[in-house]
Amino acid sequence: MPPTHPAAHLPLRPIEFEILITLAQGDRHGYAIIQETEARSDGQLQLETGTLYRALRRLVSAGLVKPTIRRSVRAGDDDERRRYYAITPLGRQVAAAEAARLARLVDAMIAAHLFPNPARS
Repeated sequence: MPPTHPAAHLPLRPIEFEILITLAQGDRHGYAIIQETEARSDGQLQLETGTLYRALRRLVSAGLVKPTIRRSVRAGDDDERRRYYAITPLGRQVAAAEAARLARLVDAMIAAHLFPNPARS
């Protein structure tokens, strides 16, 4: 059984964090996750299909994401073969814990003068 305490899942791999961020906004199929991740990174992060699905398998095994059934499909808007994924409550907690961890790192970088202080910009 996977750990249920969010800290036990940290640090997340960057791809896993990106997937959780995307799924926190709503259920998505794989291609939509790829498109949203690429758009959010201004094209800097381009996911390969195999990489995405390996990461999704890890997240499902850890209990952070679950496969789901798309309930409302407009005619011609979807393909019944697509698998949709949803973030779980634990997945939300882990994503929040990872965001807090990264925020602490940014604070440390600012203190060490390795990162521009956004308040002084």
